[in-house]
Amino acid sequence: MIIIAVDFGDARTGLAICDRSEMLASPIGVIAEKNFDLCMQKVAEQVKLRGAELIVVGYPKNMNGTIGERAELCRLFANGLQEMTGVPVELWDERCTTVSAHSYLNATNTYGKKRKAIVDAVAATIILESYMGFRKNNITTSEK
Repeated sequence: MIIIAVDFGDARTGLAICDRSEMLASPIGVIAEKNFDLCMQKVAEQVKLRGAELIVVGYPKNMNGTIGERAELCRLFANGLQEMTGVPVELWDERCTTVSAHSYLNATNTYGKKRKAIVDAVAATIILESYMGFRKNNITTSEK
């Protein structure tokens, strides 16, 4: 199944996609858009263009597991995407993914403007890899 992951942000939204066999997650870019509705439309265009069958939106719970304002905004974004595309959307706990993305970029000596341009796509890839790992371990082949 082709899955697109979304790391929704106020100014930049990262996207990642996996292959049909769900073996490899890859970053596909960052949408630089501050307007909520326009960002949703641009993500929906990518979902349609790439033939995604499932959308996974990062759900930034607080470290204690509670739901804050940011998580509620991501829920609204996810609901809007599902309405706009007709593609099922799942929220996925994304605590610490941006921190992990920065760690990966540190390890590859990626800094400055280049780092800012890709950190959100790397975070989306981490979200997708985590979700794919869950599917691999918890969903039977017939459910995929």
